[in-house]
Amino acid sequence: MVKTASENTDGESYICVPGQRLCAVSEYTVGGEGTYEKLGYLHASLSGVVKIRKRHKNNYISVASFGSKTVVPVVGDVVTAKITVINQRFAKCVIICIGKTCLNRPYRGILRKEDVRATEKDRVEMYKCFRPGDIILARVLPLVELNTYHLTTAENELGVAVAMSNKSSDPTPMVPVGWTEMQCPVTLIKEPRKVAKIVPETAPPNYDGKL
Repeated sequence: MVKTASENTDGESYICVPGQRLCAVSEYTVGGEGTYEKLGYLHASLSGVVKIRKRHKNNYISVASFGSKTVVPVVGDVVTAKITVINQRFAKCVIICIGKTCLNRPYRGILRKEDVRATEKDRVEMYKCFRPGDIILARVLPLVELNTYHLTTAENELGVAVAMSNKSSDPTPMVPVGWTEMQCPVTLIKEPRKVAKIVPETAPPNYDGKL
Protein backbone atom coordinates (compact mmCIF):
# COMPACT_ATOMS: atom_id res chain seq x y z
CA MET A 1 0.00 0.00 0.00
CA VAL A 2 1.37 3.43 -0.97
CA LYS A 3 1.42 6.00 1.81
CA THR A 4 0.27 9.57 1.34
CA ALA A 5 1.93 12.57 2.93
CA SER A 6 -1.01 13.08 5.28
CA GLU A 7 -0.42 9.62 6.76
CA ASN A 8 3.18 10.35 7.69
CA THR A 9 4.53 12.02 10.80
CA ASP A 10 6.91 14.95 11.00
CA GLY A 11 10.36 14.11 9.68
CA GLU A 12 9.30 10.78 8.13
CA SER A 13 10.24 10.12 4.51
CA TYR A 14 9.35 7.60 1.84
CA ILE A 15 10.10 6.94 -1.82
CA CYS A 16 7.77 8.15 -4.56
CA VAL A 17 7.56 8.04 -8.35
CA PRO A 18 6.61 10.81 -10.84
CA GLY A 19 2.88 11.55 -10.84
CA GLN A 20 2.26 9.86 -7.49
CA ARG A 21 -0.46 11.56 -5.46
CA LEU A 22 0.99 12.76 -2.17
CA CYS A 23 -1.90 14.43 -0.36
CA ALA A 24 -4.95 16.63 -0.74
CA VAL A 25 -4.26 20.36 -1.04
CA SER A 26 -5.42 22.46 1.90
CA GLU A 27 -4.70 25.86 3.40
CA TYR A 28 -2.15 24.17 5.68
CA THR A 29 -0.32 22.29 2.92
CA VAL A 30 2.70 23.90 1.26
CA GLY A 31 4.17 22.20 -1.78
CA GLY A 32 7.91 22.57 -2.24
CA GLU A 33 10.48 21.48 -4.79
CA GLY A 34 9.60 18.36 -6.74
CA THR A 35 5.82 18.76 -6.37
CA TYR A 36 2.91 20.19 -8.34
CA GLU A 37 -0.83 20.68 -7.83
CA LYS A 38 -3.49 19.01 -9.95
CA LEU A 39 -7.23 18.65 -9.34
CA GLY A 40 -6.96 19.48 -5.66
CA TYR A 41 -4.06 17.14 -4.90
CA LEU A 42 -0.32 17.53 -4.50
CA HIS A 43 1.67 15.21 -6.79
CA ALA A 44 5.33 14.27 -7.14
CA SER A 45 7.01 15.62 -10.28
CA LEU A 46 10.04 13.33 -10.00
CA SER A 47 11.29 10.10 -8.47
CA GLY A 48 12.84 10.58 -5.08
CA VAL A 49 12.25 10.84 -1.36
CA VAL A 50 9.24 12.69 0.03
CA LYS A 51 10.21 14.99 2.90
CA ILE A 52 7.61 16.29 5.36
CA ARG A 53 8.32 19.09 7.81
CA LYS A 54 5.64 20.31 10.20
CA ARG A 55 5.74 23.81 11.67
CA HIS A 56 2.76 25.06 13.64
CA LYS A 57 -0.31 24.09 11.58
CA ASN A 58 1.48 23.84 8.23
CA ASN A 59 2.86 20.77 6.45
CA TYR A 60 5.81 21.54 4.16
CA ILE A 61 6.09 18.77 1.58
CA SER A 62 8.88 18.37 -0.97
CA VAL A 63 10.49 15.65 -3.06
CA ALA A 64 14.28 15.31 -3.19
CA SER A 65 15.73 13.39 -6.10
CA PHE A 66 18.14 10.69 -4.99
CA GLY A 67 21.47 12.17 -3.95
CA SER A 68 20.22 15.78 -3.79
CA LYS A 69 19.19 18.05 -0.93
CA THR A 70 15.92 19.94 -0.92
CA VAL A 71 15.22 22.94 1.27
CA VAL A 72 11.90 24.76 1.70
CA PRO A 73 11.20 27.82 3.87
CA VAL A 74 9.66 27.11 7.27
CA VAL A 75 8.35 29.42 9.96
CA GLY A 76 11.13 31.39 11.61
CA ASP A 77 13.66 30.99 8.80
CA VAL A 78 15.58 34.09 7.71
CA VAL A 79 15.45 34.28 3.93
CA THR A 80 16.96 36.41 1.19
CA ALA A 81 14.43 37.70 -1.32
CA LYS A 82 14.23 40.04 -4.30
CA ILE A 83 11.42 42.60 -4.47
CA THR A 84 9.46 42.30 -7.73
CA VAL A 85 6.25 44.32 -7.27
CA ILE A 86 5.30 47.00 -4.79
CA ASN A 87 2.16 49.00 -4.01
CA GLN A 88 0.75 50.90 -1.04
CA ARG A 89 -0.39 47.75 0.79
CA PHE A 90 2.30 45.13 0.17
CA ALA A 91 5.42 44.10 -1.71
CA LYS A 92 5.74 40.88 -3.68
CA CYS A 93 9.08 39.12 -3.89
CA VAL A 94 10.84 35.89 -4.81
CA ILE A 95 12.75 33.97 -2.15
CA ILE A 96 16.18 33.01 -3.48
CA CYS A 97 18.05 31.84 -0.35
CA ILE A 98 17.21 30.27 3.00
CA GLY A 99 19.92 31.16 5.47
CA LYS A 100 23.17 30.51 3.60
CA THR A 101 21.58 27.97 1.24
CA CYS A 102 20.83 29.15 -2.32
CA LEU A 103 17.70 27.60 -3.78
CA ASN A 104 17.47 25.72 -7.07
CA ARG A 105 14.03 27.25 -7.58
CA PRO A 106 12.59 30.44 -6.08
CA TYR A 107 9.51 30.60 -3.86
CA ARG A 108 6.94 33.37 -3.88
CA GLY A 109 6.79 35.73 -0.93
CA ILE A 110 4.69 38.67 0.17
CA LEU A 111 5.51 41.41 2.67
CA ARG A 112 2.49 43.28 3.99
CA LYS A 113 2.58 46.90 5.16
CA GLU A 114 1.82 45.92 8.76
CA ASP A 115 4.78 43.50 8.83
CA VAL A 116 7.47 45.99 7.74
CA ARG A 117 8.20 47.55 11.14
CA ALA A 118 7.59 46.60 14.76
CA THR A 119 6.41 50.13 15.68
CA GLU A 120 4.41 52.93 14.01
CA LYS A 121 2.91 50.41 11.60
CA ASP A 122 0.20 52.83 10.50
CA ARG A 123 2.84 55.31 9.31
CA VAL A 124 4.69 52.89 7.03
CA GLU A 125 4.92 53.98 3.38
CA MET A 126 5.92 51.01 1.24
CA TYR A 127 7.57 53.14 -1.47
CA LYS A 128 9.86 54.65 1.18
CA CYS A 129 10.90 51.21 2.43
CA PHE A 130 11.47 49.11 -0.70
CA ARG A 131 11.82 49.37 -4.46
CA PRO A 132 11.61 46.67 -7.17
CA GLY A 133 15.00 44.99 -7.52
CA ASP A 134 15.98 45.45 -3.86
CA ILE A 135 17.49 42.43 -2.11
CA ILE A 136 16.04 42.03 1.38
CA LEU A 137 16.48 39.89 4.46
CA ALA A 138 13.18 38.77 5.98
CA ARG A 139 11.75 36.20 8.37
CA VAL A 140 9.08 33.64 7.43
CA LEU A 141 5.74 34.04 9.23
CA PRO A 142 3.29 31.20 10.03
CA LEU A 143 0.71 32.34 7.46
CA VAL A 144 0.94 30.68 4.04
CA GLU A 145 -1.62 30.93 1.24
CA LEU A 146 -1.60 29.70 -2.34
CA ASN A 147 2.04 28.59 -1.93
CA THR A 148 3.01 32.17 -1.10
CA TYR A 149 5.08 32.73 2.04
CA HIS A 150 4.26 35.70 4.25
CA LEU A 151 7.37 37.55 5.41
CA THR A 152 8.27 40.18 7.98
CA THR A 153 11.11 42.71 8.28
CA ALA A 154 9.99 43.95 11.72
CA GLU A 155 13.43 43.44 13.28
CA ASN A 156 16.52 45.66 13.21
CA GLU A 157 18.53 42.97 11.41
CA LEU A 158 15.93 42.63 8.64
CA GLY A 159 15.18 44.88 5.68
CA VAL A 160 17.03 46.02 2.57
CA ALA A 161 20.51 44.52 2.28
CA VAL A 162 21.33 45.50 -1.31
CA ALA A 163 19.81 48.31 -3.40
CA MET A 164 20.94 49.70 -6.73
CA SER A 165 20.91 53.36 -7.68
CA ASN A 166 19.63 54.20 -11.14
CA LYS A 167 20.60 57.85 -10.82
CA SER A 168 24.13 57.28 -12.15
CA SER A 169 25.05 56.30 -15.71
CA ASP A 170 25.43 52.66 -14.63
CA PRO A 171 23.46 50.87 -11.89
CA THR A 172 25.50 51.35 -8.72
CA PRO A 173 25.14 49.59 -5.34
CA MET A 174 24.08 52.11 -2.72
CA VAL A 175 25.50 52.28 0.79
CA PRO A 176 23.45 52.70 3.98
CA VAL A 177 23.76 56.08 5.70
CA GLY A 178 21.20 55.37 8.41
CA TRP A 179 18.35 52.99 9.18
CA THR A 180 16.00 54.81 6.79
CA GLU A 181 18.28 55.93 3.93
CA MET A 182 20.79 54.63 1.39
CA GLN A 183 23.08 56.76 -0.78
CA CYS A 184 24.56 56.43 -4.24
CA PRO A 185 28.36 56.78 -3.86
CA VAL A 186 28.62 58.32 -7.35
CA THR A 187 25.89 60.96 -7.38
CA LEU A 188 25.52 61.22 -3.55
CA ILE A 189 21.74 61.12 -4.04
CA LYS A 190 19.93 59.58 -1.06
CA GLU A 191 16.90 57.31 -1.29
CA PRO A 192 14.59 56.11 1.52
CA ARG A 193 14.74 52.44 2.52
CA LYS A 194 14.01 50.17 5.48
CA VAL A 195 17.68 49.30 5.95
CA ALA A 196 18.78 46.00 7.49
CA LYS A 197 21.29 46.19 10.34
CA ILE A 198 23.81 43.69 9.02
CA VAL A 199 26.46 42.66 11.54
CA PRO A 200 29.70 41.42 9.91
CA GLU A 201 30.70 37.88 10.87
CA THR A 202 34.13 39.24 11.87
CA ALA A 203 32.69 42.02 14.03
CA PRO A 204 34.03 42.31 17.60
CA PRO A 205 31.74 41.23 20.48
CA ASN A 206 30.93 44.86 21.41
CA TYR A 207 30.00 45.89 17.85
CA ASP A 208 26.90 48.12 18.05
CA GLY A 209 26.04 48.19 14.35
CA LYS A 210 26.72 51.89 13.88
CA LEU A 211 27.11 52.92 10.26
